[in-house]
Amino acid sequence: MTTRLRKGLTGNTTAFDDPVSEYAEKALSDDINQNKTIIEQAFQRCSDLVCRIIRNQDQVDKPKLLIAYLGTLADEPKVREQIVIPLSTDQRERFAVETEAYEDESMPAAKKVVTSKWAEIIRLILRGYAAVFTDGEDRAVCFAVGGMLKRSIDEPASEPVIRGSREGFIERLPVNVGLLRHYIRTPRLKMEAFAIGDLTETKVLVAYIDGLADDSVVDQLRKKIASIQIDGILETGALEELIVDDPFPIFPLVLATERPDAVAGSLLEGRVAVLVDNTPFVLVVPVTFWTGLQASEDYNLRYPVATFTRWIRFIFLFIAIFAPSFFVAVTSFHQEMIPTSLLLSIASAREPVPFPVMIEALLMEIMFEALREAGVRLPKTIGQTVSIVGGLVIGQAAVQAGLISTPIVIVVSTTGIAALLIPRFTYANGVRLLRFPIILLAGSLGLYGIALGFMGILLYVVHLKSFGVPYFTPIAPFSLRAVKDVWTRAPRKNGRGLSAPSRESGVKAQLQDGGGE
Repeated sequence: MTTRLRKGLTGNTTAFDDPVSEYAEKALSDDINQNKTIIEQAFQRCSDLVCRIIRNQDQVDKPKLLIAYLGTLADEPKVREQIVIPLSTDQRERFAVETEAYEDESMPAAKKVVTSKWAEIIRLILRGYAAVFTDGEDRAVCFAVGGMLKRSIDEPASEPVIRGSREGFIERLPVNVGLLRHYIRTPRLKMEAFAIGDLTETKVLVAYIDGLADDSVVDQLRKKIASIQIDGILETGALEELIVDDPFPIFPLVLATERPDAVAGSLLEGRVAVLVDNTPFVLVVPVTFWTGLQASEDYNLRYPVATFTRWIRFIFLFIAIFAPSFFVAVTSFHQEMIPTSLLLSIASAREPVPFPVMIEALLMEIMFEALREAGVRLPKTIGQTVSIVGGLVIGQAAVQAGLISTPIVIVVSTTGIAALLIPRFTYANGVRLLRFPIILLAGSLGLYGIALGFMGILLYVVHLKSFGVPYFTPIAPFSLRAVKDVWTRAPRKNGRGLSAPSRESGVKAQLQDGGGE
């Protein structure tokens, strides 16, 4: 499916024709029977289509009203209470005469759309509306009677916190919008709607605070979303690939989160959020490298504690990337750097191992990643068992068999724990990928290989941009006013907001300092 998405964007293949477009030129008839035929033709072989005719009791042979909807999307009690029962009364005649202005209390539908376009009628039915056709009228009234089931609002499983909100986004876009507006109660919070996918018609919202968000970022995001031509979008991961400038980024150029408070805080910083229907993940742009090392919980803790936690993350970020490669380099090329007693202990532990240190480290890293993936994909109870058995039993057996040494087990285990300290799992994935080429460089060139790898990572990160914002800002380019919220969690000042950092570290300031466009 990924290949198809890319081809649809680049134009290498013809995208699926919109099946609704063939009805764009068809005019709505004032004959109910003809309209019923067109509806059944548009939804042929759709067993959930419901076409119900309400007949006039005085003229049984003459159909008066036609109701069409999809039973799997519409709520049957709503259809009966808000449409069928009211239209079965004497109000039916008034409905036929005053279709557009009908506002009688006997039909308490929350939302209704009057249209004479077949394409719009079909799209509304696919969104959970019920279309009502009147004999002698060339217009239809579509009532919002959707009744899709939704799960309860729970704490996000991917972003747990000790102190903070326990609410998380769900798969229903209206609920997610309501959660976001619950945090930011201002009409300046704008929601611009798009529909992506010829087949899925997935609703996408671009949310930003007018006056805080940079106009160039909003315009750039609008153009990228509007230019997407594909069959459908099922998740934010596919949309993320289509809106970023770099198609193969090691580190994510877009932040994906399930937390409404994190999105609200980002909006208050001047960022832009992208909400997609049918997924609990919301995209936030633009982001920097340091965004992946910051948790929303940082702003709920006292600033000395939050600052200490950030420094711990920075230290363990280097451990997660360079610890295995450093061990490989010093044991293979720079033994003089190791104290004599420790060197003898390592040599004794490695004596029965038949593999070079580099191969041993690569095998252990691959095995660790396999155990991690197995623990994630299997059910929770079984996954925990696999992790414990794999980490203890298999590791101990491998050491006793002489396949691996005890020091490499300690190094790889410490590296795995270090990666878990990164708050954003998408950033942690990039860190895990970087270990392998750095180990190869260390096994080939020693510490010079590690230095070469570090410079390569630094140059790569510096050249990246996320919607015009330099990815390594405020370090490169350097900004003194914004750097205080990177190395530390700066204390709040009166007038600077409650849950968001200082406006001086916002997106507009980063664009000005970085010269982004």
